[in-house]
Amino acid sequence: MPQGAARSSRMRIHHLNCISTCPLGGRLMDGRTAGVLQRGHLACHCLLVETPDSLVLVDTGLGLRDVADPRGRLSGFFLALVSPAFREEMTAVRQIQLLGFDPADVRHIVLTHLDFDHAGGLDDFPQARVHLLGAERDQATAQGSWLDRQRFRPQQWSSRDRWLTYPQAAGEPWMGFECIRALQGLPPEILMVPLPGHTSGHAGVAIEVGGQWQLQAGDAYFHAGEMDARPHCTPGLRAYQWLMDTDRPARVHNQARLRALAHQRRGAVSVFCSHDVGEFERASGRSAHVPASRLASVPTLR
Repeated sequence: MPQGAARSSRMRIHHLNCISTCPLGGRLMDGRTAGVLQRGHLACHCLLVETPDSLVLVDTGLGLRDVADPRGRLSGFFLALVSPAFREEMTAVRQIQLLGFDPADVRHIVLTHLDFDHAGGLDDFPQARVHLLGAERDQATAQGSWLDRQRFRPQQWSSRDRWLTYPQAAGEPWMGFECIRALQGLPPEILMVPLPGHTSGHAGVAIEVGGQWQLQAGDAYFHAGEMDARPHCTPGLRAYQWLMDTDRPARVHNQARLRALAHQRRGAVSVFCSHDVGEFERASGRSAHVPASRLASVPTLR
């Protein structure tokens, strides 16, 4: 089994860090960097899911075109603020190739939301259908505020005619959360879980593997400490979440629900977010600086 993969008889999950961001504030942001005058380190935690008949991506991170032309694709504001580490080998498409797969076999992409650092790789998979909540499409395409125009980048949306959108709830609840169960063309073990707040149509993605669930909670929270019984977060990430909120009360409410889920269903559900480096390294078993590869031989970090 490749490093950082979880397997069942039906599916296997690979954890990919698809281009780290390096925000201003260092330790005030990530809680790990030595000082506050250095750039910090945040992951962009995506999933590659092997199903019986195709590959599925959960988020894409930043893509090849972002690496080649960051100023033409991304806003100057976010380039200055988070300074992505543009390494081609860390894009989803290159890591998929390193794992020995054909990127053309990625037939579905399930998005937590359309922020630039989650959707930049959509262009690298021109054959894939893209699944997202309708409320997310509506906010992103409206371009209604200055911040929306910085975070949602139409330059990344050549896939737009392949977007499949869903209402906030469709099907029986999942562990007390509304969910979308019947994602077109996807197995029933993959669900979308609406978690609005960060954006209007923000969602988590739940995947059942071997009788256990993994919930990629996207940007519903940013720091692992927010899932502790006594929640805490670095001051920089607290401020960043405040900056990016579309609906702060909804985000705070959903964080509390996720915290309860993580503690009440411990062992049955593994909850992780998109940007905490420690969570990524525990899930993948390798450094966030190292791309996934069949040939990688990296000590486990558990």
